[in-house]
Amino acid sequence: MLSEKDFIPKQYTSFMQTGSFEWSAPSNIALVKYWGKKENQIPANPSVSFTLNNCKTITKLGFEKKENNGSFSFDLLFEGKSKPDFRPKIEKFLQRVEEYLPFLKEYHFTIDTQNTFPHSSGIASSASGMAALAMNFMSMERLLNPAMDDTYFYKKASFLARLGSGSACRSVKGNVVVWGEHKGFEESSNLYGVTFPYVIHDNFKNYQDTILLVDKGEKQVSSTVGHDLMHGHPFAKQRFEQAHDNLSKIKEALVSGDLESFISITESEALTLHSMMMTSMPYFILMKPNTLEIINRIWKFRRETAVPVCFTLDAGANVHVLYPENDKVKVLEFIKNELVAYCQNSQYICDEIGNGAQQIA
Repeated sequence: MLSEKDFIPKQYTSFMQTGSFEWSAPSNIALVKYWGKKENQIPANPSVSFTLNNCKTITKLGFEKKENNGSFSFDLLFEGKSKPDFRPKIEKFLQRVEEYLPFLKEYHFTIDTQNTFPHSSGIASSASGMAALAMNFMSMERLLNPAMDDTYFYKKASFLARLGSGSACRSVKGNVVVWGEHKGFEESSNLYGVTFPYVIHDNFKNYQDTILLVDKGEKQVSSTVGHDLMHGHPFAKQRFEQAHDNLSKIKEALVSGDLESFISITESEALTLHSMMMTSMPYFILMKPNTLEIINRIWKFRRETAVPVCFTLDAGANVHVLYPENDKVKVLEFIKNELVAYCQNSQYICDEIGNGAQQIA
């Protein structure tokens, strides 16, 4: 297991003047949720997620050597337009990772980024965005240190992504990723995500995730604020213990193909996440009336048809509908007939398990 010091480069063996890279990185959806963090983006409890395939951020990073290396220098474009309100987050990220990427102040960067899904709508855009940026910076570092192997490259990319957004460390690899130390996963780390090390049952191959866009607007409470409210939360200790226990249980379900256990753990985790928000001080509710209507209709459909479909939620109102690939036709028909009416502008996104970040150029 690598430590923070292992990610500080000793020296570079090559030089670069100018160039560019382009990477895509997907969002991910946690099954066992991480909620609450310690200093330096360390999770208060371990988590496991499905890496998605279609919901992703595509980021092109151009770089050019500059004479004055006293400060960070970058232009930022989001979907082709200047985005000043993103700058503070990028600046903070660069400050956090400078120790591990000491060349950052030597270059002027042009960061051109876009999402394939609505920004700040409860889909983890910060996860995919920071993962894509981390992949580009690691491509730069590999130019400076061509001897770097793939294992180190991806672990450090996940480590860097985490410093931008905690869950971003789960968006580097696929298709199931564990983040946070847990006794059931020998290689697990608080510093970076690791690929689920066991053979996943065929029931979960090409698992589907249809995301129902209940509310595409900005969240009322940012995830950062929500995480901070776990400090001193009356149920924090029990919640962290529950997450460890649920991670052990869902590991068994993923390996054995036990869909019933998978469903009960996944839905319980989603509702627990929101119950932590509702019982913090100050308290808040990110679910909308249509979120609850969708949940109840999923339960009714599952009860009446025995189709193993379930839901999960991130820190927002949107509903992720999870189901096996061989039930795709039935579930999509159900979604179109009964659930689309509860989506904003009838919008939803069809996604599935994916393989992580991909280099484009």
